[in-house]
Amino acid sequence: MAAPRDLLDDVVSDIDALLLFSPSGSYFERVADADADVVVVAHENSVGAEKFVELPLDFEDVRERIRFGIEGALDNGLVEDGDVVTCATAMFGDDVDTLSRVRADESKHSGIYDLFVQSRADPAVIRDVFEVVIELGKKGQKGKPVGALFVVGDAGKVMNKSRPLSYNPFEKSHVHVGDPIVNVMLKEFSRLDGAFVITDEGKIASAYRYLEPSAEGVDIPKGLGTRHMAAGAITRDTNAISIVLSESDGLVRAFKGGELVLELDPEEY
Repeated sequence: MAAPRDLLDDVVSDIDALLLFSPSGSYFERVADADADVVVVAHENSVGAEKFVELPLDFEDVRERIRFGIEGALDNGLVEDGDVVTCATAMFGDDVDTLSRVRADESKHSGIYDLFVQSRADPAVIRDVFEVVIELGKKGQKGKPVGALFVVGDAGKVMNKSRPLSYNPFEKSHVHVGDPIVNVMLKEFSRLDGAFVITDEGKIASAYRYLEPSAEGVDIPKGLGTRHMAAGAITRDTNAISIVLSESDGLVRAFKGGELVLELDPEEY
């Protein structure tokens, strides 16, 4: 019968890189001279690691945390496609307590790193919008599938390239996405036409906006309709990103720079 140490050896043997998620200084010192490349993934490089990926959010879902770290390491050339990496992270407390063996795979690149790190809006705001859209995708509106469009960041330009479809319930308010009560309101308003516009800091600038950017030159996958075309076009003409929930297939898609950068199934989250 294999001893626990033997099982752990299987996780860490013959790896190309070791990804440490928010390690303490003492933990980093213990593994700094490991045979594999050591990459630190954290809010800041407080341990002075040579190879570092900035983690803008805590990502309570460990799977998302690891996915983000690997994509960041790939995008920054710290690991290569096909490399076998061990990810060391904390799941139940402040200290590292969980090891995962993963193969870095460019073909499964979701775009999550670029979307959070290279966007104008605050990463926490992007996360909050995703949480609203994903929950809406899971539950729908009164049990029925709905579509929704959120444009996040560069709100001034977005407002200039859109027009109101109805009274803006957020015109004189200072509410922010992420507030549980506000999120209930967003889910209720999502059944009506138009886009939500969110500022860089998370303030809800407007609901019911009809986006009017030119769709010329915007290339979206076949089968997607006008909501997705508008979502892609507005991100080409501004520094915003768009997050769309499709009523037809239930998938959540994100656009940046006029291109589709992320597609996910709410039921998997």
